[in-house]
Amino acid sequence: MFNLQNILRENIKNLVPYSSARDEFKGDASVYLDANENSFGSPLGANYNRYPDPMQFKVKQRLSEIKGVPPRNIFVGNGSDEAIDILFRAFCRPGIDNVITVPPTYGMYEVSANINDIEVRKIKLTPDYQLDVEGIAEAIDDNTKIIFICSPNNPTGNSINRADIETILANFNGLVVIDEAYINYSRQKTFIQELTEYSNLVVLHTLSKAWGLAGLRLGMAFASAEIIEVFNKVKPPYNVNEASQQLALEALQNVEQINDWIKLTVSEREKLISDLGKLEIVQKIYPSDANFILVKTFDAKGIYDHLVGNGIVVRDRSKIELCEGSLRITIGTPEENENLIYNLKKFSVQK
Repeated sequence: MFNLQNILRENIKNLVPYSSARDEFKGDASVYLDANENSFGSPLGANYNRYPDPMQFKVKQRLSEIKGVPPRNIFVGNGSDEAIDILFRAFCRPGIDNVITVPPTYGMYEVSANINDIEVRKIKLTPDYQLDVEGIAEAIDDNTKIIFICSPNNPTGNSINRADIETILANFNGLVVIDEAYINYSRQKTFIQELTEYSNLVVLHTLSKAWGLAGLRLGMAFASAEIIEVFNKVKPPYNVNEASQQLALEALQNVEQINDWIKLTVSEREKLISDLGKLEIVQKIYPSDANFILVKTFDAKGIYDHLVGNGIVVRDRSKIELCEGSLRITIGTPEENENLIYNLKKFSVQK
């Protein structure tokens, strides 16, 4: 049976979080002389001389309306990377505990683990990029605190079998973190809907992909209110700046525009898969539920260099285990995708 107190670090249980001026006074006033701000204003002409809402209430309220989750179940951070780092700092004891990752997958799980001196136990995906459930079960011990699962997975693009994830959620007494950065492009439904079913579930989302706000660095974690309280306890007092909060609120009013872009991206993904499949230099195209495609070729480095020489940059993933010979190609605009295919047709490889 999962019990949050059993995996929470002792120093975090006893932590008294920093209390900022905006935590202590939440109402409206005509004169603010409590936070040592510049009372004369900001040279930017906006209200940037004042500290932002430390809990991003308006942003969470709008996200709540879109995602169908109460604000108390939402953490907003400086990219999803902040949420990942907090997970390590709150639940994993340096030099003692371990986490499980399922490579090939998003590299920040391992980087953040290394920064926090946490052992990473890697259980490779199967050849068809699904979970090795038995291997994961064998790797778990009393000091395993978190299992990271990226679905749709980066860099492979496929969604992970839902029944396998549910099996792990039901049988693991630590946290299961499902990174759904690309869920907007997927045929699968989000695991956010399962928060009330699994108390050990943490779901990561981002505004960097479908919402087109990579430059703002805004990520979200969805979890039980108890877990979100831990996030808020550990995070810096003003972790999301005022400009990002205001711009996010503006962007979050444009759901129809985003949905149109998602439909276009998925349509272009299927067209690009078809066009790539006609090229002799392509050996295999892996199924994708994301806004990118993993493509196995006969000469990944040669093709990469050829494209760079023609002003096109893709991602060479050929040195990653289980992705040998593969390029990761983001879905571009129709014009960009046509340019890509045009230049790929000009490349020939000695098989």
